Amino acid sequence: MKIKDKLLVAKIGGNIIENNEALDSFLQDFSKVKGPKILIHGGGKSATKLASKLGIKTEMIDGRRITSAENLDIVVMTYAGLLNKTIVSGLQKYNCNALGLTGADANVIVANKRPVQFIDYGYVGDVTTVNKDTLKGFIDLGITPVFCAVTHDTNGQLFNTNADTIASEIASAMSTDYEVALFYCFELKGVLENIEDKDSVIEHIDLEKYSELRDQDVIADGMLPKLKNCFDALHKNVNKVHIANADFIKDNSIKHTTLSL
Repeated sequence: MKIKDKLLVAKIGGNIIENNEALDSFLQDFSKVKGPKILIHGGGKSATKLASKLGIKTEMIDGRRITSAENLDIVVMTYAGLLNKTIVSGLQKYNCNALGLTGADANVIVANKRPVQFIDYGYVGDVTTVNKDTLKGFIDLGITPVFCAVTHDTNGQLFNTNADTIASEIASAMSTDYEVALFYCFELKGVLENIEDKDSVIEHIDLEKYSELRDQDVIADGMLPKLKNCFDALHKNVNKVHIANADFIKDNSIKHTTLSL
């Protein structure tokens, strides 16, 4: 059986994107990672700031953005425009040949509008398809794809889609051709047992531990969807999943959270 090449799928968010020095440091370290890699980024805080400047209300329910038509315009401008191109140009600075993408570009990520159940999230898309062959084509050309959190439905409609979900779906799709490591990077050291203690990292979480922590309300609400994406990826044959801060990209031995089934 042919040995699969390794692929790193990394997602950055939180204060790393908002801090120019932290972002530049991460991009420098990410550019040094040998072998194929894909980067996904969020940018919710930046979108909220721009909406506020333009006098557009931002509505959040349980940590999730309600994406009205006006807010979708803000999201696309912020994610696909300023943030995506800032990240791509930062990688080019460190000789990492990157290509900024939404899901609509090259028809790589297709989504359906999230159905209305108890909450109408507006123009929010749930991923249905990732075109792994197109992504592999970019990688084979020595290009590092950089995705923002925007998808489409193939009928001209763009959607706001959770960046953690996009990372999980991309990692899962690519796992048929690569040995994939999925890395969620943000400002904390990992999943914390006590949100007030930044060193209280839970170093290993399996499904049993996850259920236990969830039932005991140990995990902050905002972390629950991220953990769901982690386990979804593991169920779809992603090899490794880690949650850590930016330093993990250059030193895998630092304290962090590793997920397993």
